[in-house]
Amino acid sequence: MMIKPSIDQLTNGGEINRYELVIATSKVARVITDEYCEQRERAEAMIRNGETDKNLATLIKGNIRDKKAVENAVQALADGEFEIILTPVFEDEAEKAEEEAPAEAEATRE
Repeated sequence: MMIKPSIDQLTNGGEINRYELVIATSKVARVITDEYCEQRERAEAMIRNGETDKNLATLIKGNIRDKKAVENAVQALADGEFEIILTPVFEDEAEKAEEEAPAEAEATRE
């Protein structure tokens, strides 16, 4: 079975490493799971209060209800709904100190 989109597409040809992709996917999956829980709670409240005669499944978005959260997260990342923000990697402590010094100065001025 072929997984779509491919790892190469998700990592932008190696620009993003797989670890960063896994972390981003898990964070997006958490957002999607939270959205599902909110929709389910809202739907259950509507049914309990007699506001609708529809069943629970029809009151929750189909793509969230029918697919796994990770599958939806991968697709959302591939579609550009979420963006992976990379943090800079420093080779040595001197580079890190040079990079952080202006940021600290700006933070104290505000």
